[in-house]
Amino acid sequence: MGKPRHTLKTLRAIALEHAGVARPDLALMARELGQIVHRDSAALAARFSRLRRHGADLERWMLVQRSKPSVSVMVMAWPPNYRTPVHDHAGLWGLELTLVGALEVQSWNRDPVSGDLSALGRDWLGPADGTWFEGDQNHVHRCRNLSGHDMALTLHVYGGELSRYHTYEQVAPTAGWTSRVQQGVLAGHLRF
Repeated sequence: MGKPRHTLKTLRAIALEHAGVARPDLALMARELGQIVHRDSAALAARFSRLRRHGADLERWMLVQRSKPSVSVMVMAWPPNYRTPVHDHAGLWGLELTLVGALEVQSWNRDPVSGDLSALGRDWLGPADGTWFEGDQNHVHRCRNLSGHDMALTLHVYGGELSRYHTYEQVAPTAGWTSRVQQGVLAGHLRF
């Protein structure tokens, strides 16, 4: 088992190494990050124990941000039963990997003309499992912590800063989808 600080530095180094190109191999990045998470799961749980005791809302903690090429690496803390709105990622590529707990990820494709969403499927992610998206402006998804009792933690690597994005809501089952611009808010910066 690795030491918590060393494990975080290793995750950060892998993310930055892969993100150093315009179109990173997200599957390879997910495999390499997942191996470290699988190997050092106890160390990660210990390192993030304080995040796992926080409030009732999703928290985003910056691990590292770089401008050339643009990449941000965050840890998110998901309260029990927390579910995001359906949202996009402002056309950024991204990878989301579960560190502790389990998530459900529902994905949709947004029609660029009508704005309607069509379901693509669901993924269930346990520790060291990841999902990714290639920077498609029309990819949207919703994530949910599957536990009714425990906080989940995830690692997010984005090809840029996710400061503004859209959320989508369907007013009625047969109605179209409306969108609203949202501002990303950080809870803070993680230190080694």
